[in-house]
Amino acid sequence: MNALLTILFLSDTYGGRTHDLRIAEAPPSPLPAGSGLVQDLGFLSFTLPEVEILMPTKKPRGQALTWEQHLANQALHQRRLWIEHVNSSVKRCRIVQDRIRLWKEGVRDLVMELCCALHNFRVRLHPWLPMI
Repeated sequence: MNALLTILFLSDTYGGRTHDLRIAEAPPSPLPAGSGLVQDLGFLSFTLPEVEILMPTKKPRGQALTWEQHLANQALHQRRLWIEHVNSSVKRCRIVQDRIRLWKEGVRDLVMELCCALHNFRVRLHPWLPMI
């Protein structure tokens, strides 16, 4: 996804019971060197070579975050919020949300590709504010 909130990459689809960390660890890495990855605390052990990992600071047990850490976490939250808006825009096509009963090989991936293409089309016709 870029600053105009268009979807640039889409991996293969996986079943709902596959954890996101296992999907992310499967080679090859889709991110080019020098790119940034915004991830949450569920991926603490996940790293990629030559990719900047942006992750919120975890609160230490029994202590509070410093004001700088709190502000950095809020800034990351705002970036992730835009990503969630893109996800919900794709899910406007209810076929992505609901159970797909099309069992032919490749149909589910094609449905997801079409819904992402519809999101990109919507954004191109009516652009959102650029991502900060």
